[in-house]
Formats: sequence, structure tokens, C-alpha cells
Amino acid sequence: MALTPSSMLPLGTKAPDFNLINTINQQSLSLNQAKKDLGLLVMFICNHCPYVKHILDGLISLGHDYQDKGIGIVAICSNDAITHPDDSPEKMHQLAKEKHFPFPYLHDESQQAASAYHAECTPDFFLFDHNLYCVYRGQFDGARPGNTIPVTGQDLRMAMDALLGNDPISTEQKPSMGCNIKWKAE
Repeated sequence: MALTPSSMLPLGTKAPDFNLINTINQQSLSLNQAKKDLGLLVMFICNHCPYVKHILDGLISLGHDYQDKGIGIVAICSNDAITHPDDSPEKMHQLAKEKHFPFPYLHDESQQAASAYHAECTPDFFLFDHNLYCVYRGQFDGARPGNTIPVTGQDLRMAMDALLGNDPISTEQKPSMGCNIKWKAE
């Protein structure tokens, strides 16, 4: 596994549009359908990445804690499912059902969403306000496989709480770190 940092999309960037298949129910979901009144959290994750696996229960907890608070949440897997079959839509569906994901798990087969969001790693997080402008991009928290920092979601939760409270969100944001997106061969 190659440790890759987030590209840190510039704050204030408008959320790129998407229309992807939710592997949980096989329905199409667009950016406008995913957002809620106060904003949208877009998470690039996948099934096989040890960095995602390390925080997965924390992500699911965050999803449950914020699902009714006015911020939409979606997870997107953009990895090449040919070279990484654990990240296929079927396996995504299986994991989401097994773990009871409280958010849609979208398949980005074309990888256009990952490219548009400048997603570099899994996990990679992008929080947008009610006008869909980026207010946070960075790490879930400092926990990584092999370190002793507990998985709390502290960094992302602080940003989401500030957004909910209409409070300023610190621009001091640490990049997420994880496995690189598995891009298709050109």
C-alpha cells in the first residue's frame, strides 16, 4: 500500500456534479438528490484499503450521528474494479449491507467523479455548505493503521458541527492519507 495524501481541493470550490449508481439499491443518485439543506459530505472510500478499513466503523458511526441533521452524506468508490475486484459494485453492495451503511455507496465506474473532485486517496473527504462550496477537505482524524491514535472522526466532526452551527470552520486542515485511487490504465 502506497501512502498517498489528499490533494486538498481549494476551499470555496463548487461541488462537481455527479450522477452515479447507488450499489445498495441500484438507483441512480445525483449531487442535487444527495445534498440536504445545510450541505453535503462526499467521501471517497473503497472496500479493500486498510486505511478505510481502520476507520470504517467510525465512518458508519458518523453517518448515523449526522444522518438527520441536514447534511447529506455519500460514499463513492472510484477504484478500477477490474484490477481490484474487492471494489466491484457487487462487493460494495455486500459490504454496505453487511455493515448497515447509513449513507449511499456509489460506484464511479468512469472515474469522472474522482477526477472532478481531485480525489487522490481512500479515504478522502469533502464537506460542502448549503450552496455546495467546499468548506472542509482533509482527514477524518489522526488515526492510521499502526498508530495508537483512537478513531474518533474528530477533525471531520468539528467541521460538520461548525457547519451545522453556522460557525467559522478553521482553514487549518490536515490532508487525509490513505491508499491511492486505483486509476484505470489509459
